[in-house]
Amino acid sequence: MTHSTTHDENDDVHDGALIDGEQDNSSIDRILAAGERRAGSHIFGAAQALQEGETAGHGSSDGEQWDLADRHALRRVAGLSTELEDVTEVEYRQLRLENVVLVGVYPQGAQEDAENSLRELAALAETAGAVVLDGVLQRRPHPDPATYLGRGKAAELKDLVAAVGADTVIADTELAPSQRRALEDVVKVKVIDRTTVILDIFSQHAKSREGKAQVELAQLEYLLPRLRGWGESMSRQAGGQVGAGGAGMGSRGPGETKIELDRRRIRTRMAQLRRQLRDFAPAREAKRAERKRNTIPSVAITGYTNAGKSSLLNALTSAGVLVENALFATLDATVRRTETADSRVYTLTDTVGFVRNLPHQLVEAFRSTLEEVADADVIVHVVDGAHPDPARQLQTVRDVIGDVGARDIPEIVVFNKADLLSEDERLVLRGLVPKAHFVSSRSGEGIEELRVAITETLPKPAVEVRAVVPYDRGDLVAAVHETGMLLSSEHLAEGTAIHAHVSERLAAELAPFIISA
Repeated sequence: MTHSTTHDENDDVHDGALIDGEQDNSSIDRILAAGERRAGSHIFGAAQALQEGETAGHGSSDGEQWDLADRHALRRVAGLSTELEDVTEVEYRQLRLENVVLVGVYPQGAQEDAENSLRELAALAETAGAVVLDGVLQRRPHPDPATYLGRGKAAELKDLVAAVGADTVIADTELAPSQRRALEDVVKVKVIDRTTVILDIFSQHAKSREGKAQVELAQLEYLLPRLRGWGESMSRQAGGQVGAGGAGMGSRGPGETKIELDRRRIRTRMAQLRRQLRDFAPAREAKRAERKRNTIPSVAITGYTNAGKSSLLNALTSAGVLVENALFATLDATVRRTETADSRVYTLTDTVGFVRNLPHQLVEAFRSTLEEVADADVIVHVVDGAHPDPARQLQTVRDVIGDVGARDIPEIVVFNKADLLSEDERLVLRGLVPKAHFVSSRSGEGIEELRVAITETLPKPAVEVRAVVPYDRGDLVAAVHETGMLLSSEHLAEGTAIHAHVSERLAAELAPFIISA
């Protein structure tokens, strides 16, 4: 979503903007003033508080008029604008960022949820490399099947886009191909949807070969039904034997059109990517099998994007994983080895984050990564405690956990960023999940308590043994320390006496040295 420019070009544009700006200020003011008069409120400025100027009928003899006002207004969502206030910063920009306007539709009674969703879309757009100029919402039972917004509101959106100088409109849903084309025809700028923005972020942040292949597959699955023909360029091959100038025998029919050729190439590439992802599977399964053979328990850290999963992994293991205040900053699963207080070894896995309305193409493409969650012994579910809607975060992540078949795995809910929470806010969150843990990856609050909770939740080895292991079999004692739960040990003349819980496999190796209780 970014376009490269050189410093010289930026300098020229900036200088020209200063010269032209002195001449055009009066005309811009007239346009903005005319827009305000038509709307009766601040439609074209930076995002303002909702329902401004909508209370004219409030308290009249006709009673409450909120429904009438809602039907006649695109509701503004405050606090979304990320436009630069100091234009001199443009000189130092390496990239020209897209200017976008966000738009959403919500049914009656879902205004607050729609506002939170649009604010999340603003964060997604900013992460993808755009500047959010404004955001509007329309209340209607269902999106218009033709233009997403109603036809009249789509015309108002066109005026808003022209007034603020936006070059892209982002819809807070997945648009049908026909809706996208029809809305573009009305607003006269590029229209994309939430799914496109998420896929764009994933393509920027994927680093490993497997991650890049997963993202490309998801992008192609999304693109395939949305291909568009471009006039005469559609007919690229003629059928049969063509003579000079396209005349002669065998020239009937257009042959394979451009759009058909593109579809075939996309399907071929998708088949290649699926084979490539299948080729990655044996190495991943071999690593899992090795952990299972050595009975090393695994803990998967999962949760909403930007909830602090990577920060928590670093706090628990000093893993040094990339931490950034951005959505989907890390996509590739990171596995680190650590120990409990009683020296039991286990692994911690940082998985890809989730978001509301996560495109199903990504869920399918990242199924191999999500298998780390399904194969875990314990799930540490990280929730951003400072988020405006933590309950929605909980539900979104639990839905995806259920989709990958991990609903029965023990779950530890962690409300991260506890240093930003007041006591009243903690009481509210405690009502959502009574046994949740409050931690702060930044201050270290609650980290030790979380380690204890993980230790208590990890599966205990199944077999209790008492054995005297000869000193020349120190490898067995080391295995008990690493994979078992040692209750007591004593050094005797004939060897090391141990009392421990171990796996069935290790119990079989210790069988020759077992003594009665």
